Amino acid sequence: MAVLHTIKAWLYENLLTEDKNDYAARVSPERTLSVRDICRSAVERGGADINAAAMEHAVDLFHKEMAYRLCDGFSVNTSWYNASTHVKGVFTSPAEPFDPAKHTVAVEFRQGAELRRELGLVSVQILGKAESGFFIAEVRDLRTGSVNDLLTPGRNAKISGGKLKVEGEDPSNGVYFVNEADGTRVKVDAADIVENQKGHLLIVVPALVAGTYRLEVTTQYGSGGTALKAPRTTAFDRLLTVAAAVPV
Repeated sequence: MAVLHTIKAWLYENLLTEDKNDYAARVSPERTLSVRDICRSAVERGGADINAAAMEHAVDLFHKEMAYRLCDGFSVNTSWYNASTHVKGVFTSPAEPFDPAKHTVAVEFRQGAELRRELGLVSVQILGKAESGFFIAEVRDLRTGSVNDLLTPGRNAKISGGKLKVEGEDPSNGVYFVNEADGTRVKVDAADIVENQKGHLLIVVPALVAGTYRLEVTTQYGSGGTALKAPRTTAFDRLLTVAAAVPV
């Protein structure tokens, strides 16, 4: 197999099994790229025959029209990915209408043939066992059931991982949502950390404005019940989204 790409991954204890000797690989992420970053790369690295600003404008127009069509119930197949609209939630009878308090509309993306072909050119370099075991593995929005994607302000979210318990006297300890657009940091009120365990946190999501956010946990929790002298922070390697409210 020809190798065109290399990604690096650390091994963490597999929290989905009881076996203490098996591990799950988590990609050590590079920085998150915006549409603008991708368009500039396409010109500078890929030799695209259009300037980056024009490409960014075209991509923005494409995404707006794709979103419009998805919201009309169409599916989209770009060959790089497939997108389709789904209704989530339980209906208790055939006559029950859609209720925004119980049901949600979501879009699911799946890799397409072209992306699968590109993934076949990837080599994975295992960096070994992660030292600290302090990490965020998953964020589940309990309002919508969305995993590692959507957040619902004012509702519960479950943060799973390792050594996450918020503990210690330092005032910086806590759970934060950092707005990617302007860097604004919103701290979860201590009273809104409903469950505070080393393997998971159950929180009430703050009143976040629409946008994309990076999740961080800062704590002095240490192994064996011994508090660390100084706080340490772990950040989730995926961005989370608060969507604009939709009139109903």
